[in-house]
Amino acid sequence: MEYQEQIIEAVKQQGILPLFYHADPEVCLNITATLYEAGIRVIEFTNRGPQALPNFQLLVKTRDEKWPGLLLAVGTIRSAEQAVRFIDAGADFLISPVFDADVCDVAYLHKKLWIPGCMTPTEVHVAENAGCKFVKLFPGNVLGPDFVSAIRELFPEMLFMPTGGVDVSRENIGSWLDAGVCAVGLGSKLISKKRIADKDYAGIGQATKEALAIIQSLKN
Repeated sequence: MEYQEQIIEAVKQQGILPLFYHADPEVCLNITATLYEAGIRVIEFTNRGPQALPNFQLLVKTRDEKWPGLLLAVGTIRSAEQAVRFIDAGADFLISPVFDADVCDVAYLHKKLWIPGCMTPTEVHVAENAGCKFVKLFPGNVLGPDFVSAIRELFPEMLFMPTGGVDVSRENIGSWLDAGVCAVGLGSKLISKKRIADKDYAGIGQATKEALAIIQSLKN
């Protein structure tokens, strides 16, 4: 359990959780290297295509060789079978877009942190009763910061992280933090399809540094 607490603390301290998927292993390596060099130490690689598992295995292998201190989560886990495969591949923790009892059981048996996706107070309640301390609010752009403000007092011990539609701006990130989230997930707004297509890794790195600076400024 102590290791799970360390992961949670790492996400909270970083304040943002970059997430991405790409079928090209070279692109995956370049994006991860760029994020790492920009100061990121926790990344979510999403299980959104047939190359997800081999590419994730490559990232874990390269992490062990080149990126000390980097935590690699796997996202979009929707079944126990997927959870087992990626745990075996070396996932530090699991993230899902939904609450799935079978995934919850696998994470518990393997002593892995699991962050389920929730969209309603009922789903957050179910997750909390299942022992979850951290949930992903998805899709964030549909729920909005006001949703967090409205339910925060109902779940004083729960940690929240919105994913989906969070902008890399002081105003948007600040509104989420003010509402009570502990971190924000950043996907296409940070690692955009255009930047990937243009191989604009410098742009991804600069945007990441800006997001980290915004987080630190808001926390201070």
